[in-house]
Amino acid sequence: MIKTIHYWLKTGRSILPRESDDIKHFQFDQEQFQEMNKATRKALSRSLLIRHLDTGSCNAEEAELVALSGPAYDISRYGIEFTASPRHADVLTVTGPVTRHLKIAMERTYTAMPSPKIVIAIGDGACYGTPYERTYACLGPVDQFLPVSIYIPGDPPSPFEILSGLLMCQDILMGKTV
Repeated sequence: MIKTIHYWLKTGRSILPRESDDIKHFQFDQEQFQEMNKATRKALSRSLLIRHLDTGSCNAEEAELVALSGPAYDISRYGIEFTASPRHADVLTVTGPVTRHLKIAMERTYTAMPSPKIVIAIGDGACYGTPYERTYACLGPVDQFLPVSIYIPGDPPSPFEILSGLLMCQDILMGKTV
């Protein structure tokens, strides 16, 4: 505590600088990007717009999606952004099992998307319908109503797993085999 106060009095900032290990990690990421071949760079250069839809999740998956926009993962550096309109979206991410009241909204959102339509089921609720599958309000997993391209199971899946799935979508849109 005294070290932090001393640093604050000396510099006017209350946050201590990061250790050198974190800085080395970010430099490694930049070097790895510079060594990529042309095809991979082209796939990463294409923007990917995501329309997210919560069809009845416990909001743990949404917290992980919000973490993707933060400075640790920073999905915008890959050209991945969230959009409010399904007409602009390349990908529809769905979390939670499909509930009775959101089934129609999910189908309308999917219909409004331009082709090619990629649907990602994020979390155990969207992939398997669990743990809410036997309740009166839940109809089941997403793949009973929409064609799902990528499943990302977990309760909740980590932001890194979600980011890997989104980068896989860029490969699908570029016409590569996954």
